[in-house]
Amino acid sequence: MNCSRLPLLESVFCAVNVGAIVLDHQRRIALWNAWMIKHSGLAHEQVAGRDFFAVCPELRGGRVDAAIQYALYNNFPSLLSQTLNKAPFPLYARDERIQQAVEVTPVEVDGAPRHCLIQVTDVSIAVTREKLLREQAMVLRSQTFADGLTGIANRRHFDVAMEKEHRRAKRGGTPLSLLMIDIDHFKAYNDHYGHQKGDQCLIQVAAALADMLKRPCDLMARYGGEEFAMILPDTDVDQALLMAESIRARAQELAIPHERTTDASQQVTVSIGIATQKSDAPVEVEALIGAADRALYQAKRNGRNLIASMLPA
Repeated sequence: MNCSRLPLLESVFCAVNVGAIVLDHQRRIALWNAWMIKHSGLAHEQVAGRDFFAVCPELRGGRVDAAIQYALYNNFPSLLSQTLNKAPFPLYARDERIQQAVEVTPVEVDGAPRHCLIQVTDVSIAVTREKLLREQAMVLRSQTFADGLTGIANRRHFDVAMEKEHRRAKRGGTPLSLLMIDIDHFKAYNDHYGHQKGDQCLIQVAAALADMLKRPCDLMARYGGEEFAMILPDTDVDQALLMAESIRARAQELAIPHERTTDASQQVTVSIGIATQKSDAPVEVEALIGAADRALYQAKRNGRNLIASMLPA
């Protein structure tokens, strides 16, 4: 290599906006450019001629070490996955560790043993942008499957979960129970107290009932208006009745005043319809929902603040 070109090459290495390190065949540092000086806090004079792993001991035995060996002894370039090697070098910008993409390339030098070039690129902005996009996607997904008022699962989420749990129950031969829950005389409540109070009532009831679920597989959803649905996988009729009675009692414990109800307590109450698919008698989803809905209206016809159960046909 023409010696007159060396100062020019060094100037280029120092001017580029990436980290550039050149190691000789003994893994000693031959070049440590301005970008590396800026982000490592180590001057070229502090590292020149030193063993690379004496300067960066935390990289010994890791993926960077292997990549250097491949380059120097096997003439094989490497590109380190940013996902698996987020920030291998101790490099900082504004007191925060830089997220890095690292490439190690063998370099042939005329009349001299092979060297290798390590390039370090700051990908922090790209990583932050990707993280933000993932978070936004999660928020969007959450909003897509959550009811805007109460924060519990919405009708779409209910439909998806119902199909999934129905298939699982049929496949595993397990029971599946569905509860339909309706706030009694809610139109009268809205008319008397106003829609703002009505919304607060829905939020309070939804939160209290959703808090009763103890298993990850159980789901409480707003089915529509003042009606809620609760999916209880692997739950037989007797267990569903116990849960329904706990729900009915919990709603009364909230002691939300309701002057326009026919219930003697003058408080908000709920009526509940139950349908259970037995483990040995699977039915279609529509039949299970229909049975729970009919049971709910049976509870209302019988006087409200009650529970009714119906077998799906």
